[in-house]
Amino acid sequence: MATPLPLRVFEAEARVYRRTWRGSVISSFLNPILYLAAMGVGLGSLVDQNLPGGVDGVSYLTFLAPGLLVASAMQTGAGEGSWKVMASIKWEKTYHAKLATPIGIPSLVAGHMLWSGARVLMVSVIFAVIMSAFRVAPLFQSLLAVGPALLVGLAMVAATTAFTARLEEPTGLPLYFRFVVLPMFLFSGAFFPITQLPGWMQPIALATPMFHGVELSRAIVVGTEPAITWWVSVLYLSAWIVVGTALTVGPFRKRLTP
Repeated sequence: MATPLPLRVFEAEARVYRRTWRGSVISSFLNPILYLAAMGVGLGSLVDQNLPGGVDGVSYLTFLAPGLLVASAMQTGAGEGSWKVMASIKWEKTYHAKLATPIGIPSLVAGHMLWSGARVLMVSVIFAVIMSAFRVAPLFQSLLAVGPALLVGLAMVAATTAFTARLEEPTGLPLYFRFVVLPMFLFSGAFFPITQLPGWMQPIALATPMFHGVELSRAIVVGTEPAITWWVSVLYLSAWIVVGTALTVGPFRKRLTP
C-alpha cells in the first residue's frame, strides 16, 4: 500500500532533522532546567517566603512548571510556523521542490502540521521529564500534561503558518514575535493568575490559546479546577488548529503554484 503523501512530507522533514538534531537537543534539555531552576527554585523561594500559602495553595515551582511547559510548546509552535516556512517559500524554495513531486498543497500543509506537531511533542516530553526530575509531579502525571501543551503548540503552528504564508517580506515576523508571542508568554497565566491583570486585559488573556493550555496542564499537575470547563478549552484549541490549517491552504496555493 502506498504511503499517504502527508507522511512523505513528514519523512522528508525527519530525514533533514536526522542531520541537524544535535543543534536543538541541547537547548531542549537545557532550557527547562534553567527556567525551573532560576524562576521556579530561585525566584520561587522568595515568592514562597512572602506568600506562606503559596500561589493558589501550592509552591511557586509547582504553580509555574505546567505554565512553562505550555509556554515552551507555544514558542516551539510559533518557531515552526515562522522563519522555517518563510525560508521554504522565499529563499530555499524547498516547498517548490516538494510540489514538483505528486505531493499537492493540502498534503504539503498536512505534512507540515504533522512534523511540527512531532517537534512540539519532542520538546514537551523532554520538559515533562525535567519537570518530574524537579519533583513537581510524578512522571506519568507530568506526561499527561503534555496533551494540552501539544494542542497549544499545534494551534500556534497553524496560526503562525497562516500568518507567515501571507507575508511577502520577513519584516512582519519580528513584529509578530514582539507583539503576539512575547505578550502571550508573559500574560497568559504561566507566571501568575490572570486575575492579577488589569480588568481590561483579562478577556484578552482568556482569549489566547496559551491560557487554555496552561489551565488544563495546571489542572492535571496541581489538581486545580480550570477557569473554563476542560472540554470547552479542548474544543477552542482544536478550532484554532482546524481554522489555522484551513487558512494556510489558500496562501500556499497562491504563493507556490504558477
